[in-house]
Amino acid sequence: MVEPVNVLTQRWDIPDAHTLEGYLDSGGYAALRSALDTAPADLLQMVKDSGLRGRGGAGFPTGVKWGFVPQDTGKPVYLVINADEGEPGTFKDRELMERDPHQLLEGMAISARALSSPRAFIFLRGEYLWPGIRLEEAIAEAYQQGYLGKGILGAEFDFDVTLHYAAGAYICGEETALLDALEGRRGQPRLRPPFPAVAGLYACPTVVNNVETIANVPHIVERGVDWYRSMGTEKSPGPKLFCVSGEVVRPGNYEWPLGTPARTIVDESCGGMLPGRQLKFWAPGGSSTPLLTAEHIDVPMDYEAVAEAGSLLGTTAMMMYSHKTSVVEAVLNWTRFYEHESCGKCTPCREGVFWLAQVLQRILDGGGRDEDLQTLDDVCDNIFGRAFCALGDGATSPIKSSLKYFRDEYTHLIEHGRQPDGIEAHAGVVTDNSGRHRPGPADPTTAPGRPGSTKAAAT
Repeated sequence: MVEPVNVLTQRWDIPDAHTLEGYLDSGGYAALRSALDTAPADLLQMVKDSGLRGRGGAGFPTGVKWGFVPQDTGKPVYLVINADEGEPGTFKDRELMERDPHQLLEGMAISARALSSPRAFIFLRGEYLWPGIRLEEAIAEAYQQGYLGKGILGAEFDFDVTLHYAAGAYICGEETALLDALEGRRGQPRLRPPFPAVAGLYACPTVVNNVETIANVPHIVERGVDWYRSMGTEKSPGPKLFCVSGEVVRPGNYEWPLGTPARTIVDESCGGMLPGRQLKFWAPGGSSTPLLTAEHIDVPMDYEAVAEAGSLLGTTAMMMYSHKTSVVEAVLNWTRFYEHESCGKCTPCREGVFWLAQVLQRILDGGGRDEDLQTLDDVCDNIFGRAFCALGDGATSPIKSSLKYFRDEYTHLIEHGRQPDGIEAHAGVVTDNSGRHRPGPADPTTAPGRPGSTKAAAT
């Protein structure tokens, strides 16, 4: 029987945990004191042995990533925290920064010690005003009390932190686009190699890690590798925050060991689906991961098991949808997002995602053609693996998977010009080609496409 854990969230019930006093009273910064007495190479090996994997989506082993950084270049090593969190359905980092900002700062200081890094940058999503205020206050407190700055806690280790407010572009979740934006340029992915570990921020060796990833580090140092690996699975160890949203009774962030079945998380933490609604489809790791169905609800939520089921663990943003929700509407909503957020650098993503949105809109408006499904397949195949970064690949994932599992829903829309019986219209609006919303017509016969448009009828 898998039980929920209370590691990253252990201070969330403490009202003043966001302050330095509250953090210290609950054992905060004890791991940093221990780390300052430990050789950097030993800290790096500890993180490597723990099996900690990146919590930002890719799941790459953190210690291995740190090991790529050269220490003999004569240049400073920079640590950059990706707090952009732009993946739809993801909100775990926001709550970590709001409720326990010193946990992140302690993790950064320990990580910087392991990397021999004198400076770190927190690249914060532009819309995250409140987390930013909490971080500003925590950083100021840490400097005042000697947990940041020159000679941390009397040790021969200097460490400075800069909080950088981003402009709110999804593409800056990609680490090289993030680095370009941090340097003051337009956020667009860089050609690799060179990789950031060798030539990242200001052409210096750089490590980019997610907020949740770094928040794990103090616990590994304080409690040990064996304790950490006692949670999760052999290849996916440790605790994990799961962001559950959609048609569940209690959406929110819940902490469970990696490998916990999705059904357990939804039923025990979220109270199951809303009354009268049965699970139809869900995204296990945000909108850029392939959709799964109700048949997959018992899949263990770890990197290997979810991949075997045909999707990706991603950011563990579990978006749950019922039998009353249109999969085509959901997919169009995400596709419009990726169309808007494409940086425009490469043709497959810039042009391909635009055309995917047009075809999906036409189908949903009741003007679908028999050849549209093949067109969607072909365009997706010509984007996947051919775009400059993973944004294009992510945009195709919900479309390809929805065609795999719910092709009959697309076919019904094309043949009848309306949704299958039992599906509720959630939008009440249609979108024009710019992605802006405009009111749907009151009379179905005046809807775009042929009479009987789904969205028109919904109004």
